[in-house]
Amino acid sequence: MSRVLIRVFWLMLIGGLSLQGCTPPKPVRLGTPIEGYSHTSAAIHRFSVNGAGGPNLAPYGYGGGQMCCASLPVKWHPGLTVVVEWEKDPDPYASANWPPLGTDGYRAAYKLHAAKYTRHRAVVPVAPYERLGAIDVHFLPCNQVAVSAVAMLPGQPGYPFNFPQKMQEPATCPES
Repeated sequence: MSRVLIRVFWLMLIGGLSLQGCTPPKPVRLGTPIEGYSHTSAAIHRFSVNGAGGPNLAPYGYGGGQMCCASLPVKWHPGLTVVVEWEKDPDPYASANWPPLGTDGYRAAYKLHAAKYTRHRAVVPVAPYERLGAIDVHFLPCNQVAVSAVAMLPGQPGYPFNFPQKMQEPATCPES
């Protein structure tokens, strides 16, 4: 009887050790929500971070809540960047003077207006973070963008940026 118990013990021990190799490793990257902040008078109709979409942003606003998700490393490292692409409407209140919604005149006015949208792309450094949080994309004057992924909200102590909510576009922007 003791030989059987010893054999069962060894089989359980070997089986348990072999199952340890099946434990999934801790994730190196995680999907994290995307949110945006427009600090300018332009509307951001759409934007993306590494191809994952963010919410629409009103002028000078935080927009649309969070969208899901872009992948970032769990641990920040020097040189970490993301690609931000966005479409900007420099005159978001123009529709106030258009013909009624749903008419041919409205559609024609929208088509002319949408032709003035500008499209942008930037490779942006991600501010250092100790704990991965939501990706915050800040749209600034002169088509500049700042990105953080800290686990805190703008305005809280330790947040990497302190941009005013309303920033004015300068008369001329520096060359990129």
